[in-house]
Amino acid sequence: MSADEGAPVRDPVAELAMLLRTRADWVLGALTTAQRRELHDRWEVWAHPGQHLGARTRAGTAADDWRIWVILAGRGFGKTRAGAEWVSQVARDNPGARIALVGATVDDVRRVMIEGESGLLAVARDDEDPVWRAGLGELRFANGALASAYSAEAPEGLRGPEHHVAWCDEVAKWRNGNATWDNLMMGLRLGTLPRIVVTTTPKPVALLRRILALPGVVRSQGRTRDNVHLPVSFVEAVTASYAGTRFGRQELDGELIEDVVGALWTRELVESRRVAFAPAVVRVVVGVDPPAGSVSGGPGNACGIVVVALGDNGFAYVLEDASVSGASPEGWARAVAECAARHGADRVIAEANQGDTMVGSVLSGADRAMPVKLVHASLGKVARAEPVAALYESGRAWHVGAFPDLEDELCGLIAGGGYEGPGRSPDRADALVWAMTEVMLGPRARVSVRVL
Repeated sequence: MSADEGAPVRDPVAELAMLLRTRADWVLGALTTAQRRELHDRWEVWAHPGQHLGARTRAGTAADDWRIWVILAGRGFGKTRAGAEWVSQVARDNPGARIALVGATVDDVRRVMIEGESGLLAVARDDEDPVWRAGLGELRFANGALASAYSAEAPEGLRGPEHHVAWCDEVAKWRNGNATWDNLMMGLRLGTLPRIVVTTTPKPVALLRRILALPGVVRSQGRTRDNVHLPVSFVEAVTASYAGTRFGRQELDGELIEDVVGALWTRELVESRRVAFAPAVVRVVVGVDPPAGSVSGGPGNACGIVVVALGDNGFAYVLEDASVSGASPEGWARAVAECAARHGADRVIAEANQGDTMVGSVLSGADRAMPVKLVHASLGKVARAEPVAALYESGRAWHVGAFPDLEDELCGLIAGGGYEGPGRSPDRADALVWAMTEVMLGPRARVSVRVL
């Protein structure tokens, strides 16, 4: 038996595609025209995760019966390319297919979905020879498949035409979203399994919420930085400018960020209280919400550790969220001590869980010189947070930079009681409340605090 017998068969094109993931773009210059075409056509090999769900389902996965595939992704992720490749495959496999291309405007359909750098004309194979008739709003493939352009500005245009499948782009900015979607769905009645691909940057609009709640929906998510073909300088620049902000999490990370009804903090409020730098500060306080039940030993949940400074202008500034998760008592106490030293804090305010004075002992064990003040609240977390939220509303509390995990918790605290944010408890938010209360509200705060 030869040395090669029984060895896996090599696929040079697949290997080349993987090589391209490591940014070895110089290889392209050595390819022949035929090799370039082969690489171009092997979309499922070099597409990054989230771009080719349709290809995986055709292979027979559990999601084979999906009806709507929603790609929620940041700018530059490759949403358009994914949508165009899916439509091209449908047209390739189904001569005579009728396809709806729906965008915010007809111009968007033309510029992005059809004529764009990643649009249908760009991804078409040589033998498909699609022809775009702008006057008719039709893209006709050589095998008889027909894709028609529709605008969300004219939802009545979808009343009547029937389709096998549809590609809907940027639904979050459709002007007449619900009417457009309803008319599209009423005409999606050709074939045995009509399907829709939705490609959009997520925004908390009613239509997107409605689509995601429908049966038969599968979802892909992706970030701008997932696309290895983007210029590194571009990714670094936008990340430096927007990482962690609501805009960045939405436009770069593809997150759907919504406000909780009745929340003390809204996303808009938090974004409006963000600055790049703090002024000169007159004092610094570290707020600590120890993990419940963790002081007696064994790793606990999250320990909220938030730094708040009082500026010389009388306003409060959040400087850092140094919270830790899953740490032992010694671990989170050490994190508090290091944070206090890093910022030159003049006070550490720590909640004594249910009167547990061991919190003080644990913190003292980490740094006996650390100025610790233990407090116990007779009110719940939300009640303690209400006067602090008022500081934000009056423009007296600010965030220096972005703290996405902390801000998610703040926006999950509901007026009157309750929490609908990430995790079981708003530990980071509670640490912020203790620090803000100490810095800004003083002994006459509405929070009932007893010093132990």
